[in-house]
Amino acid sequence: MEICAVVMAAGEGTRMKSKHSKVVQMVAGKPIVKWVADALADANCEEQVYIVGDKQDEIRKILGEEVAYVFQEQRLGTGHAVMQAAPFLEGRNGYTVVLPGDSPMITADTINSSVKMMEEGDYAAVVITSIAEDATGYGRIVRDSEGNVVKIVEHRDANEEELKIKEVNSSMYVFKTALLLSALGRLGSQNAQKEYYLTDTIGILIGDGLNVGANIVSFDDTRGVNDRYQLMQAARIINKRILHKHMANGVQIMDEDTIWINEGVKIGRDTLILPGCTITGESQIGEDCIIGENTRIDNSFIGNSTEIDNSIVTDSSIGEECRIGPFTHIRPLSIIRDHVTLGAYVEVKSSTIDEYTRARHLTYIGDSTIGKNVNFGCGTVTCNYDGQEEKIGCVIEDNVFIGGNSNILSSVVLGKDSYIAAGSTITSDVPPLGLGIGRARQTNKEDWVSTRNRIRGAKYIELDRMRYEV
Repeated sequence: MEICAVVMAAGEGTRMKSKHSKVVQMVAGKPIVKWVADALADANCEEQVYIVGDKQDEIRKILGEEVAYVFQEQRLGTGHAVMQAAPFLEGRNGYTVVLPGDSPMITADTINSSVKMMEEGDYAAVVITSIAEDATGYGRIVRDSEGNVVKIVEHRDANEEELKIKEVNSSMYVFKTALLLSALGRLGSQNAQKEYYLTDTIGILIGDGLNVGANIVSFDDTRGVNDRYQLMQAARIINKRILHKHMANGVQIMDEDTIWINEGVKIGRDTLILPGCTITGESQIGEDCIIGENTRIDNSFIGNSTEIDNSIVTDSSIGEECRIGPFTHIRPLSIIRDHVTLGAYVEVKSSTIDEYTRARHLTYIGDSTIGKNVNFGCGTVTCNYDGQEEKIGCVIEDNVFIGGNSNILSSVVLGKDSYIAAGSTITSDVPPLGLGIGRARQTNKEDWVSTRNRIRGAKYIELDRMRYEV
């Protein structure tokens, strides 16, 4: 059975208050319209056409040219939008799925169950519906005694009995393609808005003596996104779906209200994700990891049994059995190999760090190549910027020991098994097995404190004033 799809994506989304189309707004790391497209693809909709408007370039950039596009010059209602797809539908057999482009929570299961209902009931169309606790503003589904749809009545047109109906129209449908084209050809705009309503096609098909079914699904599956608040609601719902999927696969999620994970993320079993974490992009996290509180990982690879605590990792790779954080910042294009320790207030940028190297606190490593088993003393800095446009780090070979509060200047090479004396500024290469010392000779001035009247005595520093928040 041929199944194609028409997606209405021409709306301006003025309530979103954005310079971008509302269907390209991001939910869980993926544009709204891409959620719709992926659900259709998973439901084996062989061909898709998108009704687009003035911001079509944004949609084309996301979906590419594997789908078809039709430009809607005038906005004359949902029926008019689907009319634009008539040339795409002509001559086709099978079914047409019609969806709004602003419904990121639609699933392949919902589409498939609606198609199955079409086949089993031999319906002319199936309306995807849901039960709304507060149905205000929604079109109501009126059924006959056999469960067939009699009509869809808009809220403003409903009588007292119809207003009590909780089953509402989602603006999602499956049609027999030939019958959809027939109904579209008979749509009129005799209403206050002078628009063509897609819901009128259902009335036309029923008037032809054909049966129309209604597939009741979760209300969340049918939610549209029209403003920033609804965008937030959609993000929360989809995020919980993603978290539940990871938990079903063996990941321990500690707090579904504060952990945010994007759709493209992969996490191995027995990994623990603690509260406040955000994991985005195409990140991959191995097994038996601990991702500690308030950690952000974006588009990065984390190996098995690595612990990351209260840190940021962006566009980088971290190996197995590493210990990262707290307050570590791994900036883009960094490669951290296995068994590395990067502790409190360590920053790494565009560098490669080999196995068993340790920088436990207050260290900056930029644009450098670091060997195995290197020890960075507290306060070590690779001085990778010489004031010109290009940034060049240093090369530190295997087994180097760097004493605390040392500066390693750009382009310097520290040879294998060398030592750097604490407090040094190293401006030239240090040979293998050598000791580099780059500091001024110490001078003591006797009685300087008393002669300069600098005795501190009992001059205690007062505590800061306590902050008071209402």
